[in-house]
Amino acid sequence: MSRKIIRTLVAASAAAFLHQIAAAAPDPIAILEQRFKQLDLDHDGRLSEEEAKPVAAWVAGADVNKDGFLTMDEIRESIQDKIVAMIEAKRGGIAPGSEPVIDEKAPPMFEAKDASPREEPQRLKAGECGIGLRIADAALVDLDGKPRTFSDCIGKKPAVIALVSTTCPVSKRALPSLARLEKEYAARGVAFVLIAPTATDSVDDLRAAVKAAGFSAPCLRDPQNAFLATLGARATTDTFVVDAARTLVYRGALDDQYGLGYSLDAPRHRYLADALDAMLVSRAPAIAATEAPGCLLDLGAAKSVSGTVTYHNRISRIVQMNCLECHRAGGLAPFPLETPEQVAAKAGMIRKMVDRGLMPPWFAAAPADAAHSPWKNDRALAARDKADFLAWIAAGKPVGDAQEAPLARTFPTDWEIGKPDAIVQIPNPIAVKAEGTMNYQNVTVETAFGEDKWVRGYEVQPTARDVVHHVLIFVQKPGQARFEGEEDERTGFFAAYVPGNNHIVYPDGFAKRLPAGSKVRFQIHYTPNGTATQDQVKVGLLFAKEAPQHIVHVAGIVDHRINIPPGAAHHPETGVIPVPMDVKILALNPHMHVRGSAFRYEVVLPDGAVRTLLEVPHYDFNWQVSCRYAEPPTIPRGSIIRATGWFDNSANNPANPDPTKLVHWGLQTTEEMMIGYVEYYEVDEKPQGDSPTAMVR
Repeated sequence: MSRKIIRTLVAASAAAFLHQIAAAAPDPIAILEQRFKQLDLDHDGRLSEEEAKPVAAWVAGADVNKDGFLTMDEIRESIQDKIVAMIEAKRGGIAPGSEPVIDEKAPPMFEAKDASPREEPQRLKAGECGIGLRIADAALVDLDGKPRTFSDCIGKKPAVIALVSTTCPVSKRALPSLARLEKEYAARGVAFVLIAPTATDSVDDLRAAVKAAGFSAPCLRDPQNAFLATLGARATTDTFVVDAARTLVYRGALDDQYGLGYSLDAPRHRYLADALDAMLVSRAPAIAATEAPGCLLDLGAAKSVSGTVTYHNRISRIVQMNCLECHRAGGLAPFPLETPEQVAAKAGMIRKMVDRGLMPPWFAAAPADAAHSPWKNDRALAARDKADFLAWIAAGKPVGDAQEAPLARTFPTDWEIGKPDAIVQIPNPIAVKAEGTMNYQNVTVETAFGEDKWVRGYEVQPTARDVVHHVLIFVQKPGQARFEGEEDERTGFFAAYVPGNNHIVYPDGFAKRLPAGSKVRFQIHYTPNGTATQDQVKVGLLFAKEAPQHIVHVAGIVDHRINIPPGAAHHPETGVIPVPMDVKILALNPHMHVRGSAFRYEVVLPDGAVRTLLEVPHYDFNWQVSCRYAEPPTIPRGSIIRATGWFDNSANNPANPDPTKLVHWGLQTTEEMMIGYVEYYEVDEKPQGDSPTAMVR
């Protein structure tokens, strides 16, 4: 077939071709790549000016590097906005560039579980469920009507408070499992207290059920349910864990063996046991709060601390949960908050940051209609914690009784993930100057792994954390040419470090692939702090013993054609990525530089409906925290994920290096980026082989 005939076949008009691509769900990029191969007559992976003539109208301006040739990546970047605009026009979607506010017509994406008659435990935000509160003593009565107190029952031990009911079928089925757990943990010094919350449970039935299950724990009633209201009990299946200082460290389900409308032969998740194991080694539970499907109670809103809020009975616990990770000796923050004197001395700044919602650092928009946060790492201070903190400052910062203080929180002195299976470190320290700014440092390190490794967790550690703004680590596979820039951003990073977000351990069955013989490249951003120093960053890796059930991938939604006008106060830039297979999203991580002001992720579903995945109304370059889903949403094949970043290039932006400058894409802080990282896994992907997915082409 002659070149003329080939060109005649592929030389559709620009508009017709774009409409064909827009209509080519579920994989419009496949059509684009097919046309590219047809035009690439010499098969060198690029189009010369002569080869590109039939489609010159729709690739105008795509030659970004001005070398006279067009690559597939350049073409895709050039027309992606045109494609998505046509898709949205056809499907009635919304256009990019709208204001960075939550759109009621684009509700957050979530699994529609309300319609199902089956109900399993769902993870809750710890701060909204009383985690960290000190549980005061309470007057209770036993089944004979004799008065008891909570402190009499537990003494100085950590304890489990478990609600039981013979009239709730879910609670009744769980009694034997709860009794076995009591035996197991009583030997480890944990006290158990059973409380019957409903008047419909007869004393005789309760006695018989407790005896039949084999409990040794006392079974009590709570007159007027005052104690349970303080705990915030919601269902007859709720359990609560308090440590030896009576700080609430877990509340929620025993496990997920029994729920509303289903039963399993064995539990898949042992929430209560996992929480007890963590508490007994002075660690916070990985999951601190869940719903406990059972018969609902109507006890009203959870009560706050009775009497005066003091440092020891309340504020110390808020600080432990929300601040000490960074604000401690040797931590990332510039000052510690480990004593009442230290907290009182910083009360003015604390009030300002808490009142403005800037601390703890969390920038995702709050869910609408008081819904539970979808993010398992949501750091936003709970409304009750915020109110109590501000009230304590207004009341003169009373210290209170030291006997009511929490147990001291301990932190790892070496690796937070535990001892790594391997450590990869840059070979030589990098000198960090005392003043000014530094360009990004890029260091490539050989690995010595003779076989593929499945990485189930990692931790990035600078040796001079106070001068490291962030670190991104990329993998360069054997035989792959060294790259820095566009391809990195598309395929996503392998590991990352930002202050307060330096490690992750994936759930069982999840891992990232590190191919044998790979190199890893550290991209390091240093911020001099007035003192010259050196840094030699490293990453610790945890390996899975076998191939995972799900492979974790990262894709980048990128807009390399950033063009931010001088003085623009609210300039949008948008990128898109197709979803050619069913995926579940694990986390979202927006990335811009100092002109970045807001960010939004949306998904355009195959039926044209648009849903918001993440809204960041106020982006902060200094805190690039990933938002990790508690329940990963499913994005069906044929969808498009869209990321929009807004930029403030005006003189009103105090971080703006030069408001008179036309700003384009660049690695340095004085330039800009617009990347929407998406961490995900394919629903049906098998771990064999190493075929890159279409989302990261």
